[in-house]
Amino acid sequence: MPDSIECPLPKTLLVIPLCGCSLALRLVVESAIEQGFPVLVVGSDDDDLEAVANLPVERLRLAAGAGKGSAVLAGAALAKEKGYGAILTVDADGQHDPANAGLLLEAARVSWPAIVIGAGRKEVCGMRESSLCSNGFSCFWVRLECGQSLPDTRSGFRLYPVEFLTSRKFIDQERGFEVESLVRGAWAGLPLLSVEMPDRSLPAGDRDIPPRTFRDNLKVVFLHAVLIIRSLLPWPHRRMVPKKAPHNSLSLFSDPIRFFRLLSREHASAAELAAASWVGIFLGSLPIIPFGIVTIVYVNHKLHLNKLAGVAASNICVFPFVPFLCVEVGHFLRSGSFWGEFNRQTMLNEIHYRLWEWFLGAVVVGPVIGFGAAVLTYMLVRYLRSTPRGHSETGTR
Repeated sequence: MPDSIECPLPKTLLVIPLCGCSLALRLVVESAIEQGFPVLVVGSDDDDLEAVANLPVERLRLAAGAGKGSAVLAGAALAKEKGYGAILTVDADGQHDPANAGLLLEAARVSWPAIVIGAGRKEVCGMRESSLCSNGFSCFWVRLECGQSLPDTRSGFRLYPVEFLTSRKFIDQERGFEVESLVRGAWAGLPLLSVEMPDRSLPAGDRDIPPRTFRDNLKVVFLHAVLIIRSLLPWPHRRMVPKKAPHNSLSLFSDPIRFFRLLSREHASAAELAAASWVGIFLGSLPIIPFGIVTIVYVNHKLHLNKLAGVAASNICVFPFVPFLCVEVGHFLRSGSFWGEFNRQTMLNEIHYRLWEWFLGAVVVGPVIGFGAAVLTYMLVRYLRSTPRGHSETGTR
């Protein structure tokens, strides 16, 4: 009996979105044609489109200033009109070679529909160190937003189901589209598959990748804020693929010891434990005492963080030390002075003011204490996991 059943793939259109990376365009198009793919080049620059006018490809001109996401979505819309069920996107900068597209198609045969990513190696020639950091930043937030651990969330070498792209609305239709499409794809129930690609090192000067501007970074921050908020909301996402029933599910009542053991190991990387500690301390500092633990468990569950770590870290905010500090800071923010009159009037009759000050102070104090605890947690976990266990002592008896 075979381990997996291959899924038939639909007709696939290769789409090359132009986004300021056109110096290697002709090389990419020629390679795609050699592989037998129908090719669509999408962009807003007339010179770029004219560069491939004498090649057997279809060209789609967009309005000036259209971003990369707009180009991919326009390509998907045209693909749907022409009866294609999938699009294969390849950036025009030459970092990925369409000759490797077969690796993505083979991965998709195991589980279709899916989004398949051609992940680049970290030692790519010419890749800026800032790009590596940005990719790590994106991978971390994607992990929080949809629970998927991916090595490369910014690769433009991808296989998409056309139905997914044409049936969803996307906030960012520029550079942030690549990250947003992964998160929304996971929410829709699509498997996110990653295949390591052999990157192609082009000669110097063959890449023209515009650096991110301050506006671009602000848009990325806004995008992740929206995705985080949506991931925390209780109503379900619209799915393309039905949710599978849990296999061999374990409950607290069936085997409590094993349940808590598995729970403690869940999402237990150093970064995830540090993030869970921050969430636990921030929420624990807020004036939501009756619902504190429930809120911490809910938020950590939604963000795919370790729930036990979050609850444990929240004990730092135990009454009265952190709450009192929050009230003092909140009182200073509200009135410009610290609270020093402890009597019946200020503690009972003005309790509504104290609660408001507690909340204001927690918004400032919670993130600061949480950041310190997160850094310590990260360093401690990394240290403990780097220390070899069971080593024998070399000293004399």
